[in-house]
Amino acid sequence: MEIMNIRKEVLSNVSKIVVKIGTRVLTNEDGFLDKNQIMELSRQIVGLYSAGYNVVVVSSGAIGAGISALGRHKRPNILPELQAAAAIGQGKLIEIYNECFEKQGYHAAQLLLTRQDFEDRQRYLNTCNTLHSLLSLGVIPIINENDTISVDEITFGDNDILSALVSNLLRAELLILLSSVDGLYVKPPTSGKKSDVLSVVDGISDDIKKLAFKLKTKEGIGGMESKLEAASIITSSGEAAIIANGRQPDVLSRIMGFDNVGTLFIPYKNKKKIDSRKRWIGFIVRPKGEIYIDDGASEALQKKGKSLLPSGIVKIDGDFVKGDVVSILSVKRHKEIA
Repeated sequence: MEIMNIRKEVLSNVSKIVVKIGTRVLTNEDGFLDKNQIMELSRQIVGLYSAGYNVVVVSSGAIGAGISALGRHKRPNILPELQAAAAIGQGKLIEIYNECFEKQGYHAAQLLLTRQDFEDRQRYLNTCNTLHSLLSLGVIPIINENDTISVDEITFGDNDILSALVSNLLRAELLILLSSVDGLYVKPPTSGKKSDVLSVVDGISDDIKKLAFKLKTKEGIGGMESKLEAASIITSSGEAAIIANGRQPDVLSRIMGFDNVGTLFIPYKNKKKIDSRKRWIGFIVRPKGEIYIDDGASEALQKKGKSLLPSGIVKIDGDFVKGDVVSILSVKRHKEIA
């Protein structure tokens, strides 16, 4: 099937879109927020709204904006300084977003989230209800991690994963990851030399994962590894993801016009869309323990859709109670199966 036809088939039924915007897309070479660029992106997002799409934005840039406001030229390594930079930069970031959207007749709403907001089932549902209410009012949600209080998120996480979790929360059919790269490269580009970009990826195999390369700059953390992880979460849920260059002219409208822009990750073949609760269990809640089972129980779970019986349990690790999420592993292969 031709690339355009593949894109048309995958994207034609999209109604909800999560757009993740990376720090380097929002800032200029000096690290300061690029107001003209944010205005351009807001124009494109409004264009999607006008075309009938519901759009939620996950925006990086708060820490980078705070660092620049403090006159620093290097990302701090000390956690309290990162949190201080986030506190300063978040206000500046949402102020510019509000200004840009209000010029076009729209309001923006800020949501600062932590991992706990996703893991707690009630807070998770409350967040989902709030987002749906904002969308029904025609308000554009701008989401970021609450970096001023989140320890693990600043040290190890990034907004690629957050955007995937938000997509699953909303059951959005498409996640668009806007970055400073054109897509998934066949090999890392070098200075002065371009590298070919894969147009469509059908299944994130080990060979695809090997194409990831790390990108860590003073403006932000992350790289292709985290983007592939985000895309894997989305495609495993039965939805699609795209990695594209946020600096390309009209990138969002071109994507939704089925142009060959960026790398499209299509849902796994024969993969049914996963319901909301299973997405929460499978991709958000961290297991409280592990249950190891024998081959007979493993086959019953995976191939026959049966329940797990006590006789199939070989070993239990962890401290958990009724209602907690646990991992089910094969005792022979030490591989998670459920």
